[in-house]
Amino acid sequence: MKFQYNPKYPSIDDLRKRAKKRIPKFAFEYLDGGCNEDVNLHRNTAEIRDVELIPDYLSKHTGSNMSTELFGHTYDAPFGISPVGLQGLMWPNSPEILAKAAFEHNIPFILSTVTTSSIERISEITEGRAWFQLYHPAENELRDKIIKRAEAADCPVLVILCDVPTFGYRPRDIRNGLAMPPKMTLSNMIQILGKPNWALRTLFHGQPNFETLKPYMSKKMDLKRLGQFMDKTFSGRLNEEKIAPIRDMWKGKLVLKGVASELDTERAIKLGLDGIIVSNHGGRQLDAGESTIKPLKKIAAKYGDQIKVMMDSGLRSGPDIARTLASGAQFTFMGRSFMYGVAALGSEGGNHTISILKTQLQQVMEQICCEKINDFPNHLANS
Repeated sequence: MKFQYNPKYPSIDDLRKRAKKRIPKFAFEYLDGGCNEDVNLHRNTAEIRDVELIPDYLSKHTGSNMSTELFGHTYDAPFGISPVGLQGLMWPNSPEILAKAAFEHNIPFILSTVTTSSIERISEITEGRAWFQLYHPAENELRDKIIKRAEAADCPVLVILCDVPTFGYRPRDIRNGLAMPPKMTLSNMIQILGKPNWALRTLFHGQPNFETLKPYMSKKMDLKRLGQFMDKTFSGRLNEEKIAPIRDMWKGKLVLKGVASELDTERAIKLGLDGIIVSNHGGRQLDAGESTIKPLKKIAAKYGDQIKVMMDSGLRSGPDIARTLASGAQFTFMGRSFMYGVAALGSEGGNHTISILKTQLQQVMEQICCEKINDFPNHLANS
């Protein structure tokens, strides 16, 4: 099985390096950074890479198939694209680029409430296959309006976010004026002038906006008022009382993202959720927290037969996907890797990144004699 990608950039790290050269510093640091001292950001990937797999060289092997059934749909690979806020800030039109690539490769794309394309536009591109991630509004009326729009757009899966009860403390974003309320500094303007390709494409596509939220925002909202609107509109702290009415309203599959403990997994099961995504927001919220792979192993072992257990945060390659699946995840998601791809290669970045990951994962499967995705735990080395 062969996938097409640009051989000049054969790894996610190559894409990251090129992205850093192509976009303004403030945009790259928003994408690349974690919170506080970036401890959890680096721990995520490091501890995934402590996982080792055992090859099986002499067994009869009839081929490896990475297709994966999830929520009634068979995807071509066991990974998808995580929700990322303000994608158009990092590369113009990037949500549409990634949604189109995900649709063509038959993998899931999750649209964030606070990214720069609307529910309706992404649904159109993906023929109603895109998932939607809800930042919980402070008012029930707005919550219901957004959920009804996701339902009308045929989104098969609603993802609710539980790991942003407060905004993470991110020193780079504070220095760059990307905290709330955001501001455009002289330094940022100079950085934009140094990236004319990014600037021209941004001019062509227009200033990035929270497209899903536009119907609820004043048309003449400056940056200060935007900060006030976000603070007033969203209440990030979830609890069982807030989740229960969403479960009653949403007839499709409901997933809780940001789970990092067995206790919250038990609560999700009791509330009738269909899946969880073990995640720590890419290391952007709690620097003192565990890596994602650590709780995943315990959660998957204890609850994997009761609820779909997925994971994101820290994965950067096909081998990382393999390690995570071997540790008990039934599906995986990545955010930064795909944004590096789009920032590096523009409209080709989505297809390129997906092709790299598929190629790498296929090679691992062939190497260890793993024929199906759910066979990965059989190849986990004893730790």
